[in-house]
Amino acid sequence: MKKVFGVLLTLVLCLGLTGCGGSGDDSSASGNDVSGNVSLNGSTSMEKFVNALKEAITEEYPNLTLEPQFTGSGAGIEAVTNGTADIGDSSRALKDEEKAKGIEENIVAIDGIAVVTHKDNKVSDLTTDDLKKIYTGEITNWKDLGGDDQAIVVVGREAGSGTRGAFEEILGIEDACKYAQELNETGAVMAKVSETGAIGYVSLDVVDDTVKSLKLDGVKASEKTIKDGSYTLQRPFVMATKGKISEQSKEVQAVFDFINSEAGQKVIEQVGLIIPDKK
Repeated sequence: MKKVFGVLLTLVLCLGLTGCGGSGDDSSASGNDVSGNVSLNGSTSMEKFVNALKEAITEEYPNLTLEPQFTGSGAGIEAVTNGTADIGDSSRALKDEEKAKGIEENIVAIDGIAVVTHKDNKVSDLTTDDLKKIYTGEITNWKDLGGDDQAIVVVGREAGSGTRGAFEEILGIEDACKYAQELNETGAVMAKVSETGAIGYVSLDVVDDTVKSLKLDGVKASEKTIKDGSYTLQRPFVMATKGKISEQSKEVQAVFDFINSEAGQKVIEQVGLIIPDKK
């Protein structure tokens, strides 16, 4: 009897005090175990999403801090390539030469590119061909599209912008655009279009009632039309890493774990982006 009692006492002490090699308090599964900073650099079009992510992730990982900069997609890819950022934010697909340097294309969301004008513009719908001709300088007056007799001020983003790269590539007008103004930020495009009769392009999630979003080939940009593919001006939001996610630090892996969680997917939807299909 004493022997049995001794064994039982040993088991109780073992489980209560040390876990005897078992899992015990598995704090490694908790977000409290992940602490530190993750640097991000890149697309200004992704600013709304990244800032929402920065705020929401602290609910799961209270000791993890995201440190974003918004200097353009090209600059973001360069930063992750040379090691000055953990994640490169790109609002376009990666180029083959970027992938050849070991940069991994991690698509986290899908975004529509909205074509915007002044909210009082009489033109509401453009064909894809009309849009191409506007940006290549073949159509220069709104009256040729059923609008007022007013010169079209063609506004675009700066070279290196992911939005510009995606817009021109989708339309097949790379290096052929005749811009009146090239602006460095999404907000600047919105401000210019809201104050003038200009035309511009921006991420769908930033469109508000200060501008008018034009239909393209009769299709309005929306979550539904982006998902079904009927609205053709759409592009991926990429959070690029140097090497696969599994090769990154636990802090960087935690960022992607959160994005893929239910809470992270809600962030994507709340900022007006589309959750990509899982492969």
